[in-house]
Amino acid sequence: MNNSTSARHPKGLYVLFFTEMWERFGYYLMLGILYLYMTDKKSGLAFSEAFANDVYGTYIALVYLTPFLGGLLADRIFGYRSTIIAGGLLMAGGYLTLSLPGVTPFYTALLLVILGNGFFKPNISTLLGNLYNSSQNASLKDKGYNIFYMGINIGAFICNFVAAYMRNNYGWGYAFAAAGAGMLLGLVIFIAGQKHVKEADVIQPTQAEDMPLGQVLGYIFVPALLAGALGYFLPRLVGVDSFFGSTTNDIFLFACLPIVIFYVSLYVKASASDKGAIGALLYIFFVVIIFWMIFHQNGNVLTEWAKSYTDRSVSKEMQATLKPFGFLEEIKMPQDIEIPKAPDAAAIAQSMQENLPYYFKNVPPQALPAPGSSIYLISTELFQSLNPFFIILFTPLVIAFFNFLQARGVILSTPAKIAWGLFITGLSTLVMVAAVFASQNGAVKVSAWWLVGTYAVITVGELFLSPMGLSLVSKLSPQRLTAVMMGGWFLATAIGNKLSGVVGHVGAESSNLALPFYINFAGAILAAVLLFVKVGSIAKVVQDKTGQY
Repeated sequence: MNNSTSARHPKGLYVLFFTEMWERFGYYLMLGILYLYMTDKKSGLAFSEAFANDVYGTYIALVYLTPFLGGLLADRIFGYRSTIIAGGLLMAGGYLTLSLPGVTPFYTALLLVILGNGFFKPNISTLLGNLYNSSQNASLKDKGYNIFYMGINIGAFICNFVAAYMRNNYGWGYAFAAAGAGMLLGLVIFIAGQKHVKEADVIQPTQAEDMPLGQVLGYIFVPALLAGALGYFLPRLVGVDSFFGSTTNDIFLFACLPIVIFYVSLYVKASASDKGAIGALLYIFFVVIIFWMIFHQNGNVLTEWAKSYTDRSVSKEMQATLKPFGFLEEIKMPQDIEIPKAPDAAAIAQSMQENLPYYFKNVPPQALPAPGSSIYLISTELFQSLNPFFIILFTPLVIAFFNFLQARGVILSTPAKIAWGLFITGLSTLVMVAAVFASQNGAVKVSAWWLVGTYAVITVGELFLSPMGLSLVSKLSPQRLTAVMMGGWFLATAIGNKLSGVVGHVGAESSNLALPFYINFAGAILAAVLLFVKVGSIAKVVQDKTGQY
């Protein structure tokens, strides 16, 4: 490949960096306010918390399930650049459709974004990996993915400030429209910089053991539809409402089974030279499901915690500073409400249930503002910027830490980094367990520092895991199956994402606010142990295939 380089990285890295930055700006802007929009009883959709969790989990699951199809079509037919452009246009259309009020535009928009992300997401990651296939820069692949990952998180950081400004000043529709504008800007950058990535857009010929595309569609998608139907009817046949908390959960998880079987068949039918690499990837895919289950609760469980259980009030001095930027949410006390003079628990509970805005449900009566007055709070979606902020802050530190170990002869293999990432993720959930105890199970509001702490810890786990996972897929995948295996990574993400909705639903219906975090801790530690016992054998596969760890 004849790409000129800057600091030895191919120029195409920076084209993809800015493309992904603006695509993620749109995606995370929409995701940061999605749950809030669904549960807003005044100007949103007024969904219940449990139903909003189901919709949220199904949406973010399907967003990461469609990359299987998008990767397959790019690998076999369309190539990566054309598929990326088509996906970007679909996503932009989805965000703009979300700007329209009502349930019908809402579900239409989610479908467009789901399809668009399927075409966009696996193929831009694959294109990046292909830029590093030359012997001159192959050793920089991990660092290239880390740089790319930082671009993702710059977009994810700034988007929530734009969302808060647009929502607080103009309404939900303008906030969603801003997401569409970001996606269109990313497409302009990608199209303008194609000369730097076109040589990485190479369709590899299929091999005798590869399943033809028609068979993939016939053997996977038709069975997936049938399996989804089984997920709908089977619980009713055995006399239960659902197996996994709701009908949508059952349909989705059953429908995933044929796709999982497809990936297992890749391993069974693989040649001897490919079997070890595909098997190692499938094992990694299995354990990282738990990470994504925990990580994407930022959009439902942690958003609900920020909205209802976190003290978001600011001083008058901070109000004067932040209000012009639109970063403060106004909560108004009803004019005709009668606040009990004494802290009468029964009276205030009844008053809260019937008349008080959500934020005051765990505020002592004596601390309530006067009837008809307003208070200003840090907008809930701004907490979504904590994770990308810490990624931008911690990425150089994590890279420096790995370099520090390497200089002393301690080299962590890629699977070892992922295993430690899972363990650290488990520790982050204990921060929220402590927050629940500090809040007396939600009876009083607690400091925002609990959320800051949990986001800081899980971000370290993410930096050990997520960019390393993308790099590992690129390293180990048979070249003709790279996008399909990248789709497998996103399939694992999809299943984890759906489980985040399941856990959120369980939490919404439980009186114990710590329950989701106990589930998260147990899952993360189990997944870490399962990977630690296989680190040596997976690292050997990586070394045999690439000469690196």
